[in-house]
Amino acid sequence: EIRKQSFDTWNKELGKIRVKGGSEDQLKVFYSALYHAMLQPNTFMDVDGRYRGMDRGIHTAEGFTNYTVFSLWDTYRTWHPLMTIIEQERTTDFIKTMLNMYEKGGLLPVWELAGNETWCMIGNHSIAVIADAWVKGIRGYDGSIALEAMLKSASQDHHGLEFYRRYGYIPGDKEHESISKTLEYAYNDWCIAV
Repeated sequence: EIRKQSFDTWNKELGKIRVKGGSEDQLKVFYSALYHAMLQPNTFMDVDGRYRGMDRGIHTAEGFTNYTVFSLWDTYRTWHPLMTIIEQERTTDFIKTMLNMYEKGGLLPVWELAGNETWCMIGNHSIAVIADAWVKGIRGYDGSIALEAMLKSASQDHHGLEFYRRYGYIPGDKEHESISKTLEYAYNDWCIAV
């Protein structure tokens, strides 16, 4: 019974994209990749909705599924845009989770893992994910709070942002990864403007 439920659940998920043509091997590669694409983010709450927040406190998710493993630098360009097409409800929950992280931790996540900010990548691509969903009409979250969170997260004095705001770029002698960070922050700012 459990095996059949799992099969049916995955069949429903993988059936969101139907491919015509191609060889059997190509179809296996495609659907294996789609399966792998759906493994994360992970639900990060107990069956009663309780989870550990960015503030280390225990909270209850009300009206959304709380998620973890937002490797945003890795996913904002392709994976999250795909989710806005095939997983709009989950996209809303992803954004509600990010806004909840902002509420509990003071900033949108950069690279979150298990209710902790790892800071292991650059930029703040929660901003890009939220902006992309917004322009596509996905609005099941508070747009005012989303804009507030994006603006606050983009105006901190860490990781070269103070130099970026002062000069419009990050000088190489002031911050490591200066060119990459300048490009990432410029893209985030464009997303906020849109």
